[in-house]
Amino acid sequence: MSNTSIQQVEDVVIKFAGDSGDGMQLTGSQFSNNTALVGNDLSTFPDFPAEIRAPQGTLAGVSGFQLHFSSNRIFTPGDACDVLVAMNAAALKANLKGLKKGGIIIANTDGFDSKNLRLANYPDGVNPLEDDSLKAYELHTIDVTKLTREALKETTLGMKEKDRAKNMFVLGFIYWLYNRNMESTENFLRDKFGKKPEILESNLKVLHAGYNFGDTVEAFTTRYVVEKARMEAGTYRSITGNTALSYGLIAAAQKAKLPIFLGTYPITPASDILHELSRYKNFGVRTFQAEDEIAGITSAIGASYGGHIGITTTSGPGMALKGEAMGLATMLEIPLVIVDIQRGGPSTGLPTKTEQSDLLQAYYGRNGECPMPVISASTPSDCFEVAFEAVRLALKHMTPVILLSDGYIANGAEPWRFPKSADLPEIPVTFKTGLEEGEEHFYPYERDENLVRPWAVPGTPGLEHRIGGLEKQNITGNVSYDPENHQLMVKIRQEKVDRIADHIPLQKIELGPEKGKVLVLGWGSTYGAIKSAVLELLDEGHEVAHAHLRHLRPFPKNLAEILHSYDQVLIPEINNGQLIRIIRDEFLINAQGYNKIMGVPITKSELVIRIKEMLA
Repeated sequence: MSNTSIQQVEDVVIKFAGDSGDGMQLTGSQFSNNTALVGNDLSTFPDFPAEIRAPQGTLAGVSGFQLHFSSNRIFTPGDACDVLVAMNAAALKANLKGLKKGGIIIANTDGFDSKNLRLANYPDGVNPLEDDSLKAYELHTIDVTKLTREALKETTLGMKEKDRAKNMFVLGFIYWLYNRNMESTENFLRDKFGKKPEILESNLKVLHAGYNFGDTVEAFTTRYVVEKARMEAGTYRSITGNTALSYGLIAAAQKAKLPIFLGTYPITPASDILHELSRYKNFGVRTFQAEDEIAGITSAIGASYGGHIGITTTSGPGMALKGEAMGLATMLEIPLVIVDIQRGGPSTGLPTKTEQSDLLQAYYGRNGECPMPVISASTPSDCFEVAFEAVRLALKHMTPVILLSDGYIANGAEPWRFPKSADLPEIPVTFKTGLEEGEEHFYPYERDENLVRPWAVPGTPGLEHRIGGLEKQNITGNVSYDPENHQLMVKIRQEKVDRIADHIPLQKIELGPEKGKVLVLGWGSTYGAIKSAVLELLDEGHEVAHAHLRHLRPFPKNLAEILHSYDQVLIPEINNGQLIRIIRDEFLINAQGYNKIMGVPITKSELVIRIKEMLA
């Protein structure tokens, strides 16, 4: 047995990387769930290849899972890794630049044979595990494939099935390295393979072989422990953005006492919401996988017209296809939630990489004057509250609402302190149920003080009315081509959205002084990087603040006052500068941008450098 010492560390970033068939996503998610149970704060960043089955061993086929866990509060999956697990040569090549100098590399030697080296585009005769190119790191080589086969030599499984368990060997070894109990993964395997005893037994055997390997090998002299994080008391679970968003929609439907209808078409990275919601028929959720994007949204519009909460989910390319129907929902003035999980574009772009590039599309990407409220999620757990808010706004103001998330938030995970049902506010809904005393006709475009029209379910006696995409006459809802009426209706629809500002919270400063030198204004998934960077600069004594927008249209009423309270404003975005254009236009301030369009998140360290440049 090896003579190892236990070292306590505060903060660890691990990247699991391998071929898309190596099970790195499963390995990462299992270690994440275990980390959540231990009580560490955590943040994850799964990184998928774009091709469903990219050629094995190539750079295009590398699948990664980055996990940051800590005994302190953390807000990002980490800028650089402490540990890189590389299952093959391509995984090493694709991820080495993200490893800290002096960091640990755990390499599966079987993935560095001549074929794998050639597929990863290493020059002939070059093997990074054997030359001095990795001397700046702590390199450990393990023949994972050989050891996995050795552990399973007595089973009747074929070689292919045996090799599928490689990821369990790696997981077992990492559990040993971080001094963990493996019970959570053992239970997961029993649930997953309970009806396939031989596969269950082989996975458990390999998991334990990986753990025991740590005890027998001489090369590893240190094991690590990360203490529990000091977090607010409550019950936590690890949750991804798309799962939290699904739960938020269900919770809102329960509080509105209305059924959900999801009409959608599968698209990366939004498809998980369809999968998740389809499991909750017991909550009155109906899911419909349509033949295309247009059928998805129009079926949801039909459901809203019929008195349900209509929802459609998509990503950028699907938003483009839904544009005409979104205009129809605006003209009809019915409640509808359009969820856009953004990805790299244009066209099919980068299907599995993250981007914040649909904000201008959400604002302006439809024909005619077609205003809609736009709100955005900042973190995986925030998706719950934002989904709840999107439904509330749609029902209260009789309007389609666009909810923006992105691939980074959707697939990332963090601990979520989930609320009790009793702590969530009710969402009151009033249907028009018939003609009131003194009313001779039903006027579908008669409005209340918030310019909101009544919601009348088709088939209600006395409330017959026509709807469609042609311009409506004010109050009566009859088709109208009158120029003055068209201008009036355009102005009313805009004013209705603008008045939502009276019904949303004022903007808060997340961190820092209420007046100062630099305000970093963010939206969406830049939240963690901005917060981490501003915390670091505040600790150094700089006058820097962070504000993060949830409501993007309309903006909170006090945003102008906040923006003018700082000498400079920086707007970091994972796009070519979209919110900055809207802010400059609306508030006439010379905001500065920081833009990154690489399909990966902005890091804390690059923001710290940019803010210091502005302070100087």
